Amino acid sequence: MNERIRELAEQAEQYALDNANEGNDEDYDYSFDDDFQEKFAELIVAECAQACINMGNDYEIKSAGQYQAELFAFAIKKRFGVEE
Repeated sequence: MNERIRELAEQAEQYALDNANEGNDEDYDYSFDDDFQEKFAELIVAECAQACINMGNDYEIKSAGQYQAELFAFAIKKRFGVEE
């Protein structure tokens, strides 16, 4: 697995653990799996959108590249319902 994906999975796991511990002292909170999957997907989408922006910053004609990159990033986030 890619190191960045592993890092995102760890972040999602911590998020899900934090949410599971908020509720009660049950042995297993069944919302953990849902919270993990939702957060992991959200982090991957955000990472893809950021990759677009980073690529736009390297574009020869900076203003055009940044503008297009931000449009692509917005489209990716909107498609998957990811808010900042």
